[in-house]
Amino acid sequence: QPLDFETKKAYTFKVEASNLHLDHRFHSVGPFKDTATVKINVLDMDEPPVFSKPMYTMEVYEDTPVGTIIGAVTAQDLDAGSSSVRYFIDWKNDVDSYFTIDATEGTIATNELLDRESTAQYNFSIIASKVSNPLLASKVNVIINVLDVNEFPPEISVPYETSVCENAKPGQVIQTITAADKDLSPAGQRFSFKLSSEASNKPNFTVHDYRNNTAGIETRRNGYSRRQQELYFLPVVIEDSSYPVQSSTNTLTIRVCRCDSDGTIQSCNVEAIFLPVGLSTGALIAILLCIVILLVIVVLYVALRRQKKKDTLMTSKEDIRDNVIHYDDEGGGEEDTQAFDIGALRNPKVIEDNKIRRDIKPDTLRFPRHRPPAEDNRDIRDFINQRLQENDVDPSAPPYDSLATYAYEGNGSVAESLSSIDSLTTEADQDYDYLSDWGPRFKVLADMFGEESYNPDKVT
Repeated sequence: QPLDFETKKAYTFKVEASNLHLDHRFHSVGPFKDTATVKINVLDMDEPPVFSKPMYTMEVYEDTPVGTIIGAVTAQDLDAGSSSVRYFIDWKNDVDSYFTIDATEGTIATNELLDRESTAQYNFSIIASKVSNPLLASKVNVIINVLDVNEFPPEISVPYETSVCENAKPGQVIQTITAADKDLSPAGQRFSFKLSSEASNKPNFTVHDYRNNTAGIETRRNGYSRRQQELYFLPVVIEDSSYPVQSSTNTLTIRVCRCDSDGTIQSCNVEAIFLPVGLSTGALIAILLCIVILLVIVVLYVALRRQKKKDTLMTSKEDIRDNVIHYDDEGGGEEDTQAFDIGALRNPKVIEDNKIRRDIKPDTLRFPRHRPPAEDNRDIRDFINQRLQENDVDPSAPPYDSLATYAYEGNGSVAESLSSIDSLTTEADQDYDYLSDWGPRFKVLADMFGEESYNPDKVT
């Protein structure tokens, strides 16, 4: 058997040797056997530390703060030298990092927050070695069970789609519900169901607890109308039996549907509440499409009307700008004023002097002497100044100045138009001697275009 120096250091015993085959002739000589004493000394050897238990089991709650001591292991050196012992965790995976051990005392403490719903049990090894000879070490297995703490309230296990018939009777069970808890519920866990305080006074639905972790939703009135109310929201309180007690309020949505006499649901659609009998979904879609098309037509019509009105205004403004005629001659008759009505500018008294033709360059350029404007031209000056002020303050006017110069042919002229715009001859081919026959009103023109040379002193 194994020997232990620390338990027994020496063993002493006797050994007897005898002859199994005796010769009768020498029987009288004496006994044919002998006895010897044997003493065995057990030599001491350096051995690893020995744990007090072959395995350690500990328990800790999952909400234990970090650094809390949950247990300890003990190992000692049984050799005569009695060396001190050091403790270490045998690191094999990341799970071992949830705990720490004091190297001298052997106490085990939490290093991270524990979650029983994630890991319910931890299994790792602790090594004890001698300080005098670290190569001599022993190992022991440690099991730590994480105890549950009731930290999650129970909830409805699955989302329910509950419906009730319009012709329902009081006491009918329309839905059976169950609960679930994120905690690892212990054996015998019980869930209780009840209505919330604000819903218990409403005469619509009630909750019947069956005492087996299930409950039924029952009706409390005779008939329900979708036209009055399509959806009902029922708050149900679920409570567990663990410590500390946890509870939660879960809201069930109950939809009112049309059913036949047997309770079979026929329709729960929203349009069925408002549409008359016989009007299908396709007809509703067609009506909506017609309404959309009509709205689009109205919008397009209004947009076109606005665009047309805007174009008309712009055209009118452009016409006004384009119809500004620049008169650079003495007078062209009424043929040059067809596009612009200058009747308002018509001077009843025609100035007979200073009738210089401006549309044709004379042979000999003579500059007439400027005379101060007559008092009869005051209406023209007032008109031009008024138009000038209006254009100066008009923000829509073009960024340039337009000058319109108006001259008069004269009242009662018999020469018709003097304009040469439509003339096919050059001024060298024209004979202006006939101007002297037109009377004193055309004396200036006769002097300018006649054979006589231009004399500024004769211009009046």
